[in-house]
Amino acid sequence: MYAETDLLPISALQHLLFCPRQCALIHVEGLWLENRLTTEGRILHDRVHSGGSEHRSGVRIEFGLPLRSLKLGLAGTADAVAFHDVDPQCRTGGKIPYPVEYKRGRPKKDESDLVQLCAQAMCLEEMLGVPVTDGALFYGRERRRTRVHFSEELRGGTEEAARRLHELIVSGRTPLPEYGKKCRACSLLNSCLPRLCTGRRSVEAYLSSATREDM
Repeated sequence: MYAETDLLPISALQHLLFCPRQCALIHVEGLWLENRLTTEGRILHDRVHSGGSEHRSGVRIEFGLPLRSLKLGLAGTADAVAFHDVDPQCRTGGKIPYPVEYKRGRPKKDESDLVQLCAQAMCLEEMLGVPVTDGALFYGRERRRTRVHFSEELRGGTEEAARRLHELIVSGRTPLPEYGKKCRACSLLNSCLPRLCTGRRSVEAYLSSATREDM
């Protein structure tokens, strides 16, 4: 179990799985820059996180719900949680939570969105004492929900990502870059300088190798 003072943002899981260096630049060095993609995402989440609740056909929907897990060492805010009538004896007044995370673009090739949503579900389970088996990701480009089942494999991957996140933050070290196609969409590209840093790393490796050969 983690202490309250050790809790890290749930959103940092996505930064970690996208790029450990980006995660460290943001959460260790405190660097953050906006581009069009991050601005669109921030505006979307600001609208959803405005708070409040709605009732639709027996389903209560809470927006901007605070979340926390001492087991994972994470805290954050759920975009939306739909509470469905299931068990009248559960601590949520007979309603099972169904988290929904809003994304501006399309489904990603990696599991970063799935892990972020699963972490929210695990927070809800710990806070409310009820099982959360499914949730959904809503992608703005496709204008539809993608159902997500929180399998044991996904839960294990989420726990592992949370552990890696804490190790990275505690180390206080920013990993060296690995330049790739994903770097083009990163708002920190001009500060990270992955091509330049990667090139410098190659030079250092060359000099080290040349020195060993001369010995």
